[in-house]
Parts: sequence; C-alpha cells; structure tokens
Amino acid sequence: MSGISRIYSKKEIAKLEDKILKADNKVRLNTFLLQRLLITVLSFVVILYYTQNYIYPILGVLIIYYLITYLIIEVPYQKRIRLLEKEGLEFFNVLALTLENNKNLERSIEITTDNIDSNLSNEFRKCLFELKFGKSLNEALINLKKRIPSETVNSIILNIIETNNLGGNIIESLTGQVELLREKQIQYTKEQINKIPNKISIISVLFILPLMLLMILGPMILKLMGGLI
Repeated sequence: MSGISRIYSKKEIAKLEDKILKADNKVRLNTFLLQRLLITVLSFVVILYYTQNYIYPILGVLIIYYLITYLIIEVPYQKRIRLLEKEGLEFFNVLALTLENNKNLERSIEITTDNIDSNLSNEFRKCLFELKFGKSLNEALINLKKRIPSETVNSIILNIIETNNLGGNIIESLTGQVELLREKQIQYTKEQINKIPNKISIISVLFILPLMLLMILGPMILKLMGGLI
C-alpha cells in the first residue's frame, strides 16, 4: 500500500478491499483513495472560494465523499449481488439435476460449469481450478465464499459444504435453498414494481410538469413580451 492509505483506518481499507474483491470491481484501491481525496479537497477549496463560508464547503465535501464511494464502490457491489442471486437460480437448479444422475459433487459441479456460462459459473470454475493445485473441495468452496458478496448464495455454498461433510442429501438441501432464492427474487421484483409510481412521479415533476407549464404560459409570456416591445 502507498502512503495515501495511511490516511485511512485499517478497518475502512479492509472493508473497501473486501467490497472491491466481491464486486469483481476493476478499480485499484490506491487509485480510488487518491482520487477521492483529491476530489474532496478540490471541492472544498472551490466551494469555499465561491461561498466564503465554511459551513457549505464542509457539507459539500461530505456529500461528495459519500457520493463517490456510493457510485464507484457500493453500486457495483449491490449490482453483483443481484446478478449472482439471479444466476444462482439456474446454476443451482442445474447442479441439483446433475447430482441426481451423478452423485459425485465435484464431477457435478464440473458438468454444471461446462453447460452454464455466467458469472457464478466462472466463480465455480475458479474453485475447480484450485482443486488441480492440491486444495480439497471444502477448501476451494470456502475460498469461493470469500469472493461472493451475496449472503444468500453464500448460505447455499455453506449448506453444500456442510451437507457434503455430514453425508446428507445435497439434492434435497439444494432444492430447498433454491426455493428460498426464488422467493427472494420474487420479493425483489415486487419491490421494484412498487417503486415505479414514485419514479414516474419524480420524472413528471422534473420533466413533464415544466413542459406543460411552458406550453400553458408560453403564449402569455410571448404576448407580454410583444406588448413591452
């Protein structure tokens, strides 16, 4: 880590590194920290110059600081959670079906990844790749969990590990976990549908309402300007 990282606490750096890893984000941590620092300092100077008041620069810097973190770190992180959970429905369904015909978990994962092309499938391919270098299946799956931001998907992976170790019915366990994942997806879809009226209202206020006012008041304004001329 470069000198810029010394400004931040180890806890914050560890949290950012974890989110960047799990989001499969191409952002370099040092670059992000430096750019965020420079932008916030520059914003403080510019706002102070124009306002001549320390309150506005402080408020502005706080907003910009968290907005940068949200857009560059948090948005990709949440987007990847939703993507992996969506892909998980297909992947774990196929894995369960494969296990019915092939009781070997490792071989079933291999067959599933060969037939599905997705981000989650790619993560399982990395897991299989680790097996070739001497790691056990449990170790590879535990490492896989460290790269997954979704608690729901991680819960399924953990369930696979525990069921495999205890010799339980992985197919039955997977089927139950997939149902929970499907319910979560349905709930998320319902929440997005419920947000549509609010989004439409915001769009109406920002765009449609001003246009309507312009259409109504435009002729009156032109007539008034014509009378003044």
